Amino acid sequence: MSEIRVAREAGACYGVERALQMVEAAAAEGAERVRTLGPLIHNPRVVAELEACGVGVVSTPEEAAGDALLLRTHGVTPDEQARAERLCARVLDATCPFVKKVHLAAERLASEGYQVVVVGEAGHPEVEATLPHAPGAVVVGSAEEARALPHARRMGVVVQTTARRALLAEVAGALLERCEELRVINTICEATAGHQAAADELAREADVMVVIGGRISANTTRLAEISAARCPRTHHIEGADELEAAWFEGADVIGITAGASTPASQIEAVRAAIAKLVAD
Repeated sequence: MSEIRVAREAGACYGVERALQMVEAAAAEGAERVRTLGPLIHNPRVVAELEACGVGVVSTPEEAAGDALLLRTHGVTPDEQARAERLCARVLDATCPFVKKVHLAAERLASEGYQVVVVGEAGHPEVEATLPHAPGAVVVGSAEEARALPHARRMGVVVQTTARRALLAEVAGALLERCEELRVINTICEATAGHQAAADELAREADVMVVIGGRISANTTRLAEISAARCPRTHHIEGADELEAAWFEGADVIGITAGASTPASQIEAVRAAIAKLVAD
């Protein structure tokens, strides 16, 4: 009989739970239509459930003129927020508080004269929302990219909340070669770091790992990468309907972890489905 274990830290973080509570409360009030500026979280199934309840996704504040608009957990640019406040009936800021810390740190470094470097994925919504807070900031996604930057006397670093600590260390080491003074503000979310450590721990003992979360989710993708490095039989899924019985053949220990945008209900659905598959 296979043993099914869920990582000691897995699933929806504080910022996601807060955002979901905010959107549910806004929808329940029913004073006006509720929209989210971009997907509220990087979980397509949750976003689809919200749409089924009448909470639509818009790409610009202009599309939600007159409606209630929630700003996504990954944050928006100051310009987008200003337009939303001008056009929408209500603006509810669901930006994760830990993402807000990145914005404030970037602003502080810029005001103190540092060349700001954002360690993360170029084009990711969180990174794109951070850049305007430090005009002239650059995005670096690897030590190689860091070594390619022009020399600057003072460099200040902030980090995408879902980045790996190892990446931050690699980039910081490379930046030391490109400046005289380096200041690093570690803005990696503690929940993200905890999820990653717990996934690594469980994957060392598991014969099969199942990682639950959106394929567009950066933090879930990293959990899958970490798990696969320890457990080659790692599968990244978005829901229980994607599970295959063949994955678990001969597995004594089956591990489950989930990204920060994955509600507890989805984790339980996957755990129950695996239990049924291995029992049949």
